[in-house]
Amino acid sequence: MTCHLLAVCFDANDPLRLARFWGVIEPGNNWLAGCGFLAELTCAGSREAGYFWSEALGWPLVWDQGLQTAIRSPRGGPKISWDAEWMTPHTGKSQLHFDLAPPIHGDQEEEVGRLVSLGATRIGIGQGEVSQVVMADPDDREFCVLTPR
Repeated sequence: MTCHLLAVCFDANDPLRLARFWGVIEPGNNWLAGCGFLAELTCAGSREAGYFWSEALGWPLVWDQGLQTAIRSPRGGPKISWDAEWMTPHTGKSQLHFDLAPPIHGDQEEEVGRLVSLGATRIGIGQGEVSQVVMADPDDREFCVLTPR
């Protein structure tokens, strides 16, 4: 059983530039067809990260060419893509952060174990009132596994 994506958080060094980026889609671009209002999230990342997230979320790989991979929920919605051409050494806080949660009758530790078997690394335990396990994907980008929801 796979977990579900509970939240996607963005952190931008230049919010105005990010806003301009989201506002530009070329006429006739079919890459985003059927994706809805928010069509795609693109991350600098390896193909291995795309494969990992496909397995972690149970979302099919909808693009795998060159240095790029993309996944999309079986229910539709935006694509999430990784492009290794953009990769730079990871320093500091990630600008894209996923919060995952096992299904309501799932188990947090079992989910953590499953994600480790797919290539994630356990980093630690989150702080605060919410019980979360901090992990990293194959590109060392942090994400959290919350309690079942």
